[in-house]
Amino acid sequence: MPANLVPPGGGAPSELGQPGKGFWRRALRHRSFVAGGALALLVIAAALLSLLWTPWPAYEIDIAHKLSPPSTSHWLGTDVLGRDIVSLLLVGARSSIAVGVSAVSIGILFGVSLGLVAAARRGWVEEVIMRLGDFTFAFPALLSAIMLAAVAGPGMMTSIIAIGIFQIPIFMRITRGSASAIWVREFVLAARAAGKGKFRITIEHVLPNIRSILIVQATIQFALAILAEAALSYLGLGTQPPQPSWGRMLNEAQSLLFQSPLLAVYPGLAIATAVLGLNLLGDGLRDLFDPRLSRER
Repeated sequence: MPANLVPPGGGAPSELGQPGKGFWRRALRHRSFVAGGALALLVIAAALLSLLWTPWPAYEIDIAHKLSPPSTSHWLGTDVLGRDIVSLLLVGARSSIAVGVSAVSIGILFGVSLGLVAAARRGWVEEVIMRLGDFTFAFPALLSAIMLAAVAGPGMMTSIIAIGIFQIPIFMRITRGSASAIWVREFVLAARAAGKGKFRITIEHVLPNIRSILIVQATIQFALAILAEAALSYLGLGTQPPQPSWGRMLNEAQSLLFQSPLLAVYPGLAIATAVLGLNLLGDGLRDLFDPRLSRER
């Protein structure tokens, strides 16, 4: 077996930056990875906590105590309907993560599959798949959400489908480019000479060697999906009442900027924390998977 050949069920070549024995030891010393991981875990913890406990019911309206300032009862105050801000932020984290995970999963499932097929088959198959990806790029998440909302109405599912569709060509292009570079490597040529078919080579050798690139990209796209979900909810195309959403909290706060500006600050900080944390995490993973990038900085 050639030295660079990836054995079935084994790891990928170390020069491609796959995790090794000292991965977590290096990760804990990487500032970007640690900071991003901490912020991302904070958002995930908030979402998980909302499943078990919130200071007040997130859907409870109390007009008598609307726009209350921070107090021992309501730590960050209440909104224009008297709902507890902390409870809305916790449940809003759950909505953002649900949309982000679902949309990125759609992108990975279809985009990676099509990208692998394009790299393996080449010729007219590759051309058709890549032109399909170019066509999909003509429909950004906002435009897709508007079209879907016109047909099925706005909602969380509309956000998931719209953002997911936009994710597909991104993963398709990255997968096709990375996989094409692997297909000309010596260990793949050796596998073909040994009689392995394209499907088996793709699963056993190509996919393991590009998984680090896909993991990093998925982290970055997760952050963009959360940002897109907030934008769609802000425009009224995403998560609908009474389900809390960071984007809709911003929308509801815009008319009260001079009366209660903190109502816009809290969801804005939540969105910024999630996006910043995931971007830092992705940057750290990129350096850890390919140490050459760290040395070049």
